[in-house]
Amino acid sequence: MKVLEKHYFWMLLPLLHLIANAAEHEEVAKHAIKLHRGKGAAITQRKQWVLDGCRKLSGLLRQKAVVLNKLKNAIRAVEKDVGLSDEEKLFQVHTFEIFQKELNESENSVFQAIYGLQRALQGDYKDVVNMKESSRQRLEALREAAIKEETEYVELLAAEKHQVEALKNMQHQNKSLSMLDEILEDVRKAADRLEEEIEEHAFDDNKSVKGVNFEAVLRVEEEEANSKQNLTKREVEDDLGLSMLIDSQNNQYILTKPRDATIPRADHHFIKDIVTIGMLSLPCGWLCTTIGLPTMFGYIICGVLLGPSGLNSIKSIVQVETLGEFGVFFTLFLVGLEFSPEKLRKVWKISLQGPCYMTLLMIAFGLLWGHLLQIRPTQSVFISTCLSLSSTPLVSRFLVGSARGEKEAGDLDYSAVLLGMLVMQDVQLGLFIAVMPTLIQAGASTYASIFMEILRILALIGQILFSLAAVFLLCLVIKTYLIGPYYRKLHLESKGNKEILILGISAFIFLMLTVTELLDISMELGCFLAGALISSQGHMVTEEIVSYIEPIRDFLAIIFFASIGLHVFPTFVVYELTILMVLTLSVVIMKFVLAALVLSLLLPKTSQYIKWIVAAGLAQVSEFSFVLGSRARRAGIISREVYLLILSVTTLSLLLAPVLWRAAITKCVPRPDRRSSL
Repeated sequence: MKVLEKHYFWMLLPLLHLIANAAEHEEVAKHAIKLHRGKGAAITQRKQWVLDGCRKLSGLLRQKAVVLNKLKNAIRAVEKDVGLSDEEKLFQVHTFEIFQKELNESENSVFQAIYGLQRALQGDYKDVVNMKESSRQRLEALREAAIKEETEYVELLAAEKHQVEALKNMQHQNKSLSMLDEILEDVRKAADRLEEEIEEHAFDDNKSVKGVNFEAVLRVEEEEANSKQNLTKREVEDDLGLSMLIDSQNNQYILTKPRDATIPRADHHFIKDIVTIGMLSLPCGWLCTTIGLPTMFGYIICGVLLGPSGLNSIKSIVQVETLGEFGVFFTLFLVGLEFSPEKLRKVWKISLQGPCYMTLLMIAFGLLWGHLLQIRPTQSVFISTCLSLSSTPLVSRFLVGSARGEKEAGDLDYSAVLLGMLVMQDVQLGLFIAVMPTLIQAGASTYASIFMEILRILALIGQILFSLAAVFLLCLVIKTYLIGPYYRKLHLESKGNKEILILGISAFIFLMLTVTELLDISMELGCFLAGALISSQGHMVTEEIVSYIEPIRDFLAIIFFASIGLHVFPTFVVYELTILMVLTLSVVIMKFVLAALVLSLLLPKTSQYIKWIVAAGLAQVSEFSFVLGSRARRAGIISREVYLLILSVTTLSLLLAPVLWRAAITKCVPRPDRRSSL
């Protein structure tokens, strides 16, 4: 340690000189400002000030060079000192290197500041773009400096920990340890090795990756009424890393993977959000049932009350929406259970052709209105495609559990036609998501490259069609050879233990979901196909699985519809109620008329009456327009105003959907068949 103390003196000497001259430097800075503003003294005095400043800067740089040489000599002396252990040598050398790095970074900061001043003086103060670029460069420099300082601080903490370990080892060598102390020492060393093995160094590994940006964030702690409790909780959250981070764009982040994986953690914000939604959904759903509305609107109202437009008590919005997606998965699985392959074979032509014709007609009308209103073609295509999609979960809630009577020979079941068209729209959704990057590029492309963009879109369509063929071929193989033995094995192993059956069915759903996702098709289609494959095992199997999966689906569906309510903004609807009602009614009527027109051409004469029911089921806008709209807004395809209009029209169309559905059922379905799951 004597060597360390000796060299510390030489390192601290220039720092003491800088502290002593701090007041003088402040006066120099004030004088420089006066000179810059034209309030200085004569020219000779200005020249003298410049010379003095240059001498001082040159002197500091010479002192820095001298200190660096002494640091190198100190490192060599430590490495040659036989009286120090290897750990002590490593600690002292690491400390010298950190101080050396600090000196180099301080010198770089000086020259960066000079370069920034030179660039600012050469720029035009009226040029906002130039000022913005200068500000961006300074911000990047500050971010890099903050990262370097953070890295240095972490290295100092590691060096300090290393020193403590060295002192402990020296103490243990000088005294005899009891058996318990020896056991604890072995456990401590094993725990240190475990932490080193599982630590990922994600920060160091990713900070140099292309596309990674340094951002300034705020760390926010929860405020408690009791200051003492608040302090205790804050200390605990600081240790566990459960605080909330907010960046300059007002995005909020929470911990997803901790550095220390040995300590269990729970996101209390997410827990509170789910508990609050569960408690408030009951009275909201109860109220809607009392006044004769579907319970799902109560859940949407619950999301509105708790979301940004209401009490704003939901903190983990993304996590709630993610959990709600599982409600969509299980809902479509149960729909697939009632949609057997036999039904699919009867309506596959209508299911394939109907949505394609409707989408093309919607795009044609959108381009026509866009031309009249002078809207860009890419924006018109996006809005038309977005509005052409219908809500599969909503219609599934209408149909699940509904009883339909026997049909005459040649008649088609409206539920089979409707679900087939909705599934095809889900495929179109996956195709549209795949094509969206090309659509974004097409919006910024010149007319000379339009031909290439069309070729890229056709290539993507071919890829999607190939993926669909692969999925249906896989389904045929599973239905023929795998699904029967798989279910019989599950049923045999789950006697007296229904957890195995539930887990096996859920695993099969997730397997089909993963397959369709890997093939760039919508995950919802995989869930639907999983239900259709299991339904091929017979009616008894279907009833048993429905009894187990339905409670899970109901709870997750509550979360899903509440997450929709998080994106409903009643104040915006009230402000623009007239125009929104006109737009919503126009969209609903247009979709109803186009669906009825297309179905009148595709349906056989004996089943023409169901076109009104199917058209009523399709005459609303899918909740996935929220997702598509948000992506398009981030990409610049649509503006903020158009995005809010799409959200509002989607919400109002979903609210009108039960009214139109009931009217169609009452008008077109014989009385014994009117029972529905509304």
